[in-house]
Amino acid sequence: MNILVCLKQVPDSNKVEVDPVTGVLKRNGVESKMNPYDLFALETALRIREKCGGTITALTMGPGQAAGVIREAFAMGADHGVLISDRKFGGADVLATSYTISQGIKKSGEFDLILCGKQTTDGDTAQVGPEVAEWLKLPSLSNVSKIIEMKAHSLVVEMDMTHDLEVAEIKYPCLLAVDKDIFVPRLPSYIKKQETKDREIKVLSLEDMEDREEKHYGLNGSPTQVQKIFPPQSNTRRETWSGDGKELTDQLYHKLKELKFA
Repeated sequence: MNILVCLKQVPDSNKVEVDPVTGVLKRNGVESKMNPYDLFALETALRIREKCGGTITALTMGPGQAAGVIREAFAMGADHGVLISDRKFGGADVLATSYTISQGIKKSGEFDLILCGKQTTDGDTAQVGPEVAEWLKLPSLSNVSKIIEMKAHSLVVEMDMTHDLEVAEIKYPCLLAVDKDIFVPRLPSYIKKQETKDREIKVLSLEDMEDREEKHYGLNGSPTQVQKIFPPQSNTRRETWSGDGKELTDQLYHKLKELKFA
C-alpha cells in the first residue's frame, strides 16, 4: 500500500508571541515542531504499513526549514519526503493551501491512502484535509479515532463526533483526517536519524506543478485573509468572600448583577 502523510511545522505553542503592531504571529527565531495531530497520522501510517506492507511518503508545505519535520518523519520510519516550497505559496489561506498541497500530491505519485491530522495547533480550522480530498476528488472521513478493520479494498473506521461515535467503511483511494490518541506515536529513532540524514527530500516549486497559474496560489489564490491575531487577556483579579450560605448567595448575586450577567 502506498501511503502519503501530510505534515506541518508549527510554532511551539508555549512560545508563540503576537506582534502588537501587525497582529501576526512572530515566527522568526521561534522554535518549531511537528504539528501534534500529524504525529498521530504518521503513527497510523506506520501501523498500517506494518500490517499491509508498502511505502510511506511524508509531505509538507513551507519554507526550507520545514524540511525538519520530514527529517523527523524519516527518523520515525517514513520512506520518502516531499517539501512544497516557493515564495509564491506564501500567505495562503486554507483554500489556497489545500489546493497547493493537492497539486504537490499529484506530482508525487499515486497513493492508496492519504493521512493527515484532524487540525493544526496554529490554525485550528480542521479544513485543509477535507479540502485536499475535494481537490483530488477522493472520498474522505474526518475525526477518525480508531481503525477497526483493514480490508483488501477498504478501511472500516470509527469517528468521534463529539456526541456520538460513528462507524463507516471507506474504499481506497481515500483520505483520512485522524484525531488524537488513535495510536500512541513512537519516538524518533537515533539510528534511523543517522541512517537517513543524507536521504534526499524532493522539493517542489510552482514550476513543478501541473497548474502554474500564480493567481491560484498564495495570497493571490486566497479569498480570505486573517486581519489580526491577538493573545487572550489575562485577568488575575480575585475576591475572597466569607459568611454563611445566604450571605454568600447574596454577594454572588450582586456581583453577577454588577458584571451584567444577571
